[in-house]
Amino acid sequence: MSAVDTITEEKRKFILNILNPMLEEMVAEAITTMPPDPVPWMLQFLEGKRVDREDNLLSDEEREKVKEENAKLQEHMAKVTSEVQETAKLISQKGDKEDEEEEEDDEDDEPPPEFFKERPAGPRSSVSAEAYGDWNTKKAFVPPVVHKSDEQKARLKECLSKSFLFSALGNQDMMIVIDAMKEVLATPKQRVINQGDTGDFLFVIESGALECIIKIDGVDKVVKTCEAGDAFGELSLLYNCPRAASVDAREACVLWQLDRDTFNNIVKEAAEKKRSRYDAFLAKVPLLAGMDAYERSQLADALKSEEVADGAIICKEGDQGDTFYIIEDGKAVATKGDKQVMEYASGDYFGELALLQGQPRAASIVAKGPTSLLKLDSRSFKRLLNVSELLARSNKYN
Repeated sequence: MSAVDTITEEKRKFILNILNPMLEEMVAEAITTMPPDPVPWMLQFLEGKRVDREDNLLSDEEREKVKEENAKLQEHMAKVTSEVQETAKLISQKGDKEDEEEEEDDEDDEPPPEFFKERPAGPRSSVSAEAYGDWNTKKAFVPPVVHKSDEQKARLKECLSKSFLFSALGNQDMMIVIDAMKEVLATPKQRVINQGDTGDFLFVIESGALECIIKIDGVDKVVKTCEAGDAFGELSLLYNCPRAASVDAREACVLWQLDRDTFNNIVKEAAEKKRSRYDAFLAKVPLLAGMDAYERSQLADALKSEEVADGAIICKEGDQGDTFYIIEDGKAVATKGDKQVMEYASGDYFGELALLQGQPRAASIVAKGPTSLLKLDSRSFKRLLNVSELLARSNKYN
């Protein structure tokens, strides 16, 4: 009997539901980045996942408390640093004085006693070394506003809608990002990013193509081509690391530049908020009640939201189905011909039969009043949801 034959059902589920999604994501990122030495890169990737997961376990109240504690600590460190620098300046000015006088000055200018007191224990109360970096100082965020014409805003919104990086943004956050971005025109062969530099912005491509270049054994090698709708430069912002590659314009390009502060405060946090909000909602959906927290988090990342008006046709009878829907807020009705056959409310779902059976829509679904929907495309539906198993878990399947 082979080793594969001895794998239990429990281990098989663990491989399929836990290991595979994370490994697929890591391999996809590695192929995109193509690090010269993949081992430290993979360790950094997994450490980032661990930190994200710990942050997701915090309640909003705990997260705000951590932010406040970090801000206080940063303020205190700045004060102490200023005092130490002033002390050094005074000692330098006094020159060669008696040892006793120097010792008295040192005692007078020591950091205040409360600085050495042990900090109270609490969730995530410690601050990593990375938090002392210039880019990690938590401060009040005021998004920049770069003037744009209505035509530029429309172009940029269409461009961002094609980028997965901004898929978690709501309308308000999307407008903040659009206001903050700056249009940059690149000429053919122009170097836009240098490998090894400190990254303080990313780019989204509206038009044109660029080449990502990594120096291997002293020779420049093109490892990836970026085109309209792609984003590049985000890894330095996500992981606070130097640029992993150089980027050259292959032709004339229209780019949109986003600064680090706006990315961290709006884009990055939006993804975290989306997961937290959707996870709480998905836990209340009867079909998904049997999912564990990890499975729900994977589903939350794949969901997209859509707002529809009263009377809007969400699905049309006879059409080919390629989307699974959950009603987040509002109501809808299902009709066959002229007859109403079902009503839907918050937490109800529909569209799964067309995806499971590969058949046309069995009924039309129409919104009754303004309705908020969560959508899952066919590929993600089949990868993330085993409907029969979920029905069995939630005691709906005999």
